[in-house]
Amino acid sequence: MTDMPAMFTLDDEGRYLPQRWAYGRWGADMLNGPAICGAAARSLERAHGMSEFVPARFTIDLFKAAKGQPLEVHTEVVRAGRRIHISAASIRQGEVEVAQARLVQLRTTEPPRGTEWHSEHPFDPPADPGLNWWYRSDNDWTTSMKDHQNTGRKSLWAVPLSAVDGEERSPFVQAVIAAESTSLVTNWGSEGIGYINGDLTVALDRLPVGDRIGLHAETHLTDHGISVGTATLFDSRGPIGTGMVTAVGNAAAQIDFSNSRTPR
Repeated sequence: MTDMPAMFTLDDEGRYLPQRWAYGRWGADMLNGPAICGAAARSLERAHGMSEFVPARFTIDLFKAAKGQPLEVHTEVVRAGRRIHISAASIRQGEVEVAQARLVQLRTTEPPRGTEWHSEHPFDPPADPGLNWWYRSDNDWTTSMKDHQNTGRKSLWAVPLSAVDGEERSPFVQAVIAAESTSLVTNWGSEGIGYINGDLTVALDRLPVGDRIGLHAETHLTDHGISVGTATLFDSRGPIGTGMVTAVGNAAAQIDFSNSRTPR
């Protein structure tokens, strides 16, 4: 599927030009987390993606607000081993670095002997053939965010936005874009979301199948205005990995979703 709205177009130099869906709600000229994460993931995969490897971990530090200006992503190889490949990215706007990312790819292999414990992750998303974003909390699945502005444990089921207009969607990039909503499903409370995440870590044991990706909040810990949240990622076949974010309180710019349908 390539007809989803995209967050960027590319100029002749390969820079990412923000479109409407790349902007967030923390400020009028601020890019949102999924956009920055998607640009970094796309650049790392295109420059350093390895056949017979799984992109097992993607980590990004979002340490400076990105504005509505072109993004440049510069990548390099950190380690090229037989079973592990590590690459890094610097995300910049002009002379200003706004984020750093790292991708760890692991070579697929035969599983070890024996049987291990596996966590149980029941997930029953709605059977919707459309492109709606679905939410669940104390209330069952609906497409209205105002139904879920409560203290309940949140889940999300959606078709993530595309990274670059006109490109075939990459399962890895889509997983990263979706996983940035770990902050949404873990930090969203009765008065909206008042934490802004400064990072994202995505751990995958396999790539998603199909267009839709879900998240289910697993942990949410807070103290002194600092939040740690984790969520399980799903596709239509079951769990595919985990998202984790740390976030800092941003009460002065708290986002109220009670009259909104989509988070961005």
